[in-house]
Amino acid sequence: MVSFEMNDRKKIGLGLTGFGVFFSFLGIIFFFDKGLLAMGNILFFSGVTLTIGPKSTMQFFMKRQNFKGTISFGVGFFFVVIGWPIVGMILESYGFIVLFSGFWPTMAVFLQRIPILGWLIQQPYIRSFFDRYRGKRVPV
Repeated sequence: MVSFEMNDRKKIGLGLTGFGVFFSFLGIIFFFDKGLLAMGNILFFSGVTLTIGPKSTMQFFMKRQNFKGTISFGVGFFFVVIGWPIVGMILESYGFIVLFSGFWPTMAVFLQRIPILGWLIQQPYIRSFFDRYRGKRVPV
């Protein structure tokens, strides 16, 4: 059963996920620094695990439709750790897109509700892009 209350474990998980994204961003900014990228990956994965729970994390990463993304993300993390950060980040980016492509329609609705960004998304050219992909998975 999924609990929507925000307990301390979920707060810490969201914080770790945020720090993971931040460290990954810093690793890219600092010319693919493998230490920052590896730290970002570890924090991101541990944050997701704390936020949704270990059982849900395993179910999410082991789903049949997510298996290609899981393998790509894992191999990319391995390449970052052994010292090939550019190849690793390309593989991780592909894996991230495949894994989280089901969340894009939800994110589109969320972004449309943000005051200034929502107005921008309502413009005709951008709106046609969001309408084209609403309710669809990104093709892999």
